[in-house]
Amino acid sequence: MEAIRLFKLLDRNQRNTFAACFLGWALDAFDFFLLTFVLVPMAHDFRTTVADLSYAITITLAMRPVGAFIFGLLGDRFGRRIPLMIDIIFYSMMELLTAFSPNFSVLLIFRALYGIGMGGEWGLGASLAMETLPIEARGLFSGILQQGYAFGYLLAAVVYWMVFPFFGWRGLFVAGALPAILVLYIRARVPESPAWLRRQHMTADFWRELLIVLKRHWGLFLYVVALMTAFNAMSHGTQDMYQTFLGEQRHYDVTQKAATGIIYAFGAICGGTIIGHLSQKWGRRRSMILCAALGIVLIPLWVFSPGYTLLVIGGFAMQFMVQGAWGVVPVHLNELSPDAVRGTFPGFAYQLGNLFAANTAVVEAQLAYHFCDANGHPDYAKALALFAFLIFLMLILLAAIGPEKLGKKF
Repeated sequence: MEAIRLFKLLDRNQRNTFAACFLGWALDAFDFFLLTFVLVPMAHDFRTTVADLSYAITITLAMRPVGAFIFGLLGDRFGRRIPLMIDIIFYSMMELLTAFSPNFSVLLIFRALYGIGMGGEWGLGASLAMETLPIEARGLFSGILQQGYAFGYLLAAVVYWMVFPFFGWRGLFVAGALPAILVLYIRARVPESPAWLRRQHMTADFWRELLIVLKRHWGLFLYVVALMTAFNAMSHGTQDMYQTFLGEQRHYDVTQKAATGIIYAFGAICGGTIIGHLSQKWGRRRSMILCAALGIVLIPLWVFSPGYTLLVIGGFAMQFMVQGAWGVVPVHLNELSPDAVRGTFPGFAYQLGNLFAANTAVVEAQLAYHFCDANGHPDYAKALALFAFLIFLMLILLAAIGPEKLGKKF
């Protein structure tokens, strides 16, 4: 009932703004995940290996901090709305150009440029949404906003199922240009951030104030980067190798693996929405610590359950907690951010954390081979369990020692 009340509390501009920011992030994730479905046919067409083609994913992730920094500065200097529109057009065009890549080298260039666009979207969308919403509604809508990433994955799976059999992988990337249409909606229905407009009237010299803020808050920035590194290691550590664990160690077929993925994606969406909302009462840090602590408790059910049904339950519950903690991130980072750099600070810290956690799957794979059984088979269950346990502990520690500014006025 409280969630329904908060939905009704929003006026038309606030609803339009949040819808645009959610769709921008979801469609950004949709474009990213399309590549993960077609690594094999693309490697075949470019006459390379899947391992080599996977560098297209790596380079996208590596360029995300660049995009967060560039578009974040544009957002702080010129407002959230116009840079967000430019960013959406940019990453949509890079997705379209990917469809016409003549060779592997050109493909890598387009995916690097796409990574810049992908990195720019989250910070702009999160700051625009959080600055527009009422204070009491931030927790709920922070959780919903962050789960646009999971929604983007589900959308990519559906489009892959509908488009790939008829038009191949190039047809998928043509479909990936459709998010550009969202710009028409933003231009017609979404106003500028009221917090940014108020601040513009008070700021005479943007660049001078920016330097002052950076000197004053560099310690806070380093803390948030460390926190986001732990967060990204937590999500990648519980997702990236889990399908490999199901197939290689538990020997489940494609249907069982796909069904498990869909079910725990819904767990992620539920967790992010519910915990994000509850963080408005429980507090941001307390909500993150609770989710991480319960994640530790769920590890045995998640990877050591004897049967498929219990593993599915464990997967749903684990992603409920992982993304429950993530649901707090958009609002927590925006509340911690200094006003003058709210377009840059959250997104840049987030994407740097993602970059520093990019080797999570490699670490878990190496751990699996370290724990191999008597027959030489890698033990992914032990690797996943140990890595998740350590990352949950790190997240609890970082959340416990960090600041909180629940309900901060923008």
